[in-house]
Amino acid sequence: MARKPSRPRPVDAAILRLMALVAKGVAPHRMAREVEIIAGEWAAAPEADPAEVRDRLDQLRELIAAGVADAEEQVLDVDTSEPAAVKQAAATLAALRATQEATARALEAA
Repeated sequence: MARKPSRPRPVDAAILRLMALVAKGVAPHRMAREVEIIAGEWAAAPEADPAEVRDRLDQLRELIAAGVADAEEQVLDVDTSEPAAVKQAAATLAALRATQEATARALEAA
């Protein structure tokens, strides 16, 4: 008998969703809005437990903080003679910082 494919944990699914948007070059304000949407979906779920929502947001915040730290290091390693690379690295970092700030706001509101 075939097993049903397991669904990713909500936090993992959220990270994949956000990273897909970062890869597309989505603007920081849109990234922040996506975090608000994710937090709203978690809170509005029929089985939503406020403590679990806060835990998910805290996990998301930690993962995004690690992503921001990695992006900051990568910005330092970008060859400044490559304007497109500099621009891309800066845009990625700005998008990640926007998600970080939005996650912190969502956690405070939860």
